[in-house]
Amino acid sequence: MSKTESSAPGKFQLIDRILGKKAGGGEAAQANPARRAAIRREIPEAWTRFDRHPAYEKMLVSKAASQRLGLDNPFFRVHEGQAGATTRIGGRDYINFASYNYLGLAGHPQVDQAAKEAIDRYGTTVSASRLVAGERPVQRDLERGLAQVYGTEDCVVFVSGHATNVSAIGHLFGPKDLIVHDSLIHNSVLMGIQLSGAARRSFPHNDVATLDRLLAEIRGRFERVLIVVEGIYSMDGDMPDLPALIELKRRHQAFLMVDEAHALGVLGEKGHGLHEHFGVDGRDVDIWMGTLSKTLSGCGGYIAGERALVEQLKYAAPGFVYSVGIAPPMAAASLAALDLMRAEPQRVAQLKQRGRFFLQQARAAGLDTGLSQGYSVIPVIVGSSLKAVRLSNSLFEHGVNVQPIIHPAVEEKAARLRFFLSSEHTEAQIVEAIGLIQRLI
Repeated sequence: MSKTESSAPGKFQLIDRILGKKAGGGEAAQANPARRAAIRREIPEAWTRFDRHPAYEKMLVSKAASQRLGLDNPFFRVHEGQAGATTRIGGRDYINFASYNYLGLAGHPQVDQAAKEAIDRYGTTVSASRLVAGERPVQRDLERGLAQVYGTEDCVVFVSGHATNVSAIGHLFGPKDLIVHDSLIHNSVLMGIQLSGAARRSFPHNDVATLDRLLAEIRGRFERVLIVVEGIYSMDGDMPDLPALIELKRRHQAFLMVDEAHALGVLGEKGHGLHEHFGVDGRDVDIWMGTLSKTLSGCGGYIAGERALVEQLKYAAPGFVYSVGIAPPMAAASLAALDLMRAEPQRVAQLKQRGRFFLQQARAAGLDTGLSQGYSVIPVIVGSSLKAVRLSNSLFEHGVNVQPIIHPAVEEKAARLRFFLSSEHTEAQIVEAIGLIQRLI
């Protein structure tokens, strides 16, 4: 046996303990290689194959059921160009409601040009973490721009939006802490909580009164407490009561974190997000999180807040320290999109108008739009996963691309189509889509 094998914990040590107990000690086990080999052979084959993994087998069952029902797979369709209010799939043009391109800046000439110039100057990658490879001016310019939007001291950009929540929460909190989140919070937050080892509690969606009672009961059992909500909820299109949450977090001596992935560029007159919508000082929220892949036309995530928070993440958060720095063309594209958002507030105003128009038309047609407040995300709830997939496929056949959200992403009775609005959508496109839903549902 190699030194590595004998020193590594795992199944071989377990076998040693089993053999030792049955054979009267470790020496007897070592003297019985045939017995050891027999136990190794008893390991089920399924434990050594990905095609026998329970999650994969469950997926195959779902695929087989879909084929029996004659359902086409609505996922992973190949787009042949820029995806905004319209897109091209399989040589055909579609009205597109499956893109986070809220302000129509993905593919904007200034955004594309900024990315091209960054490639010419810096190349396509910085090739290592920023702790190792150092900074590029465009990375810091983007962070300063985001900090200005939130009125905070500083900001740090990660290369993945999902990993931003996982790494930041996982690093900042631990087993002696409590994290309380809205029941509809994003998966990335849940994964961050799991990594942190902190105690976890949820409260009913947007129910600040229940959150208040929960913290009054258990806050004293923990050291640090974090409350996590979203600026706009990505499945339902509604928002939390930020002033009430700020008052509550102060009273219970907790931190407040807001995930702005779907709120930046959408809420507030200038698109600065939830704090601008409510007229709240950005410094009243301890942790602002957001993504670069939606309004800002890039890829990655960010944390904005006080300098002590940002510096700690830059020097110690695994998702930043051990990951390559954001690619210069991505940083440049997001910075250009941020500049355009601030220079052209009419884009934000038009997005709001289109969102309100869609919501009005949908409700007038008798469609169930759930909790949506008519901003960037509007669901049409149909009540079953089968209905959602069938309706999505039918709309696709008629030239409208919109994705179904099915169980387990939502409860079965809440299965839906999820429409993402862009400032580039026309009222005619919205009327056409609503009319088709009425006819096909």
